[in-house]
Amino acid sequence: MESVSFNKFSGNYLVLRPDEVRVSQLFCILWSHELEENAFVECPPERFKENIRWRWLIFMSLSSQKLLLHAAGPLRWIGEKVEMWVNLITLNRNVFVLLSNLLRGKLKMPDRESEVFMSFVGGLDWRVELDHNIKPGDCRYFGALAAMAAKLTYENEAFVRRIVRDYWKMELIGYYNFWNDYQKKNSTQAFMVYDQTTDMIIIAFRGTEPFNADDCRADLDISWFELDQMGKIHGGFMKALGLVMEKGWPLNLDEDHDRHGRPLGYYTLREKLKEKLNPTNETRFMVTGHSLGGALSILFPAVLALHKEGLLLERLEGVYTFGQPIVGDTKFKEFMETQLRNHGFRYLRYVYCNDMIPRTPTDDSTFLYKHFGSCIYFNSCYKGKIMEEQPDNNYMSVIAWILMLLNAAWELVRGLILMPMIKGPEYKECWLLMLVRLLGLVLPGLSAHNPHDYCNATRLISPQIYHQLQHNRRPEEIIDGKEE
Repeated sequence: MESVSFNKFSGNYLVLRPDEVRVSQLFCILWSHELEENAFVECPPERFKENIRWRWLIFMSLSSQKLLLHAAGPLRWIGEKVEMWVNLITLNRNVFVLLSNLLRGKLKMPDRESEVFMSFVGGLDWRVELDHNIKPGDCRYFGALAAMAAKLTYENEAFVRRIVRDYWKMELIGYYNFWNDYQKKNSTQAFMVYDQTTDMIIIAFRGTEPFNADDCRADLDISWFELDQMGKIHGGFMKALGLVMEKGWPLNLDEDHDRHGRPLGYYTLREKLKEKLNPTNETRFMVTGHSLGGALSILFPAVLALHKEGLLLERLEGVYTFGQPIVGDTKFKEFMETQLRNHGFRYLRYVYCNDMIPRTPTDDSTFLYKHFGSCIYFNSCYKGKIMEEQPDNNYMSVIAWILMLLNAAWELVRGLILMPMIKGPEYKECWLLMLVRLLGLVLPGLSAHNPHDYCNATRLISPQIYHQLQHNRRPEEIIDGKEE
């Protein structure tokens, strides 16, 4: 790979290149004394602080990314087969009807590009309609809409278009597949929708797809870039949003990317917003995403602020993220808190119970990454609580794991029996989600990351929580709308 100069836009950075490292070199990372001189690790020598913790993290990040590079094909194949089987069963109603149709020669075969083909994530939660009990004007409306939009991003364009048109009665402005200048492929997805009822544009970023190696690599890439104004930010997330090779975040983009079919996420969405938001209307916009999509959602206004796009930021209603990982350090936190105050948009970060992704990367002395904004934390009964930070950030104790396993077992019972009885049939969990819940008995923090729980949480949340947020009450005082 040709040499790339990052010091043109960042004086302090760490860039990992898994495609450059050989398997035989991986274990040498743990005792190498000149780590920064290797082709697969790039950073300013005078800024690199070597210690065993850093070596271990670099080793783990490069190893996992290297594994994903080799496993990308098989992982994609497995994902395609799983999704085909899920859709085959769903299209034929159930396994028994499927067998009957097969014997009668009336088997219905799914088409991956059709408007009814669901992704694996979509198969976990078949709900596509917005909650009829939450109307525009209800303080819960945008949160519930954001959760459904974040879930819908995992679907193909035809499916999204059908749901937005027929169920949500909204307009699909665009469905995008953005270029990643570092992965050299289109690996970031998003869509833009217009809600005429509320005069609101919704931008939704797709999160990490379970069988997509590129998405997983973006999550596991501990590369970072430090920008003078913004602080230190997770490199994988910036690359996914549209960080330009060698240039960082230039104010204006040259035409090469668009000319060669390489649209970058941030720049494409920014120009589309400028086209839609003008002095002749009062249209506002909101940004949402689940998992990786949540990280991109809060980075988007951060780069708008870096470019001093004040007119756009004044039209930003809010950022709603679900299961979002930590994006940057304390300086980035302070930078964004200033933007929240100056431009008055809301930033709500929803965290469900034991979801492990919002607790990564850890906020230890190595990363010093910090969350910010209003955290709405839900326990496994979907009881909401406003907090400065979700509990148990770095839990690794045996007791914590036992409690998480017990909670995972409770979630199985809750979804299969209690929720349909108490809240209604729309809360009954499907067979595929039950299988994921079983996985939670082994990896509880991972099974708690699915969008289904976030859709439930935004539907069942007490309106009083939003009222209290609007009146700027202290977060630690509010539990499901009641003062402690």
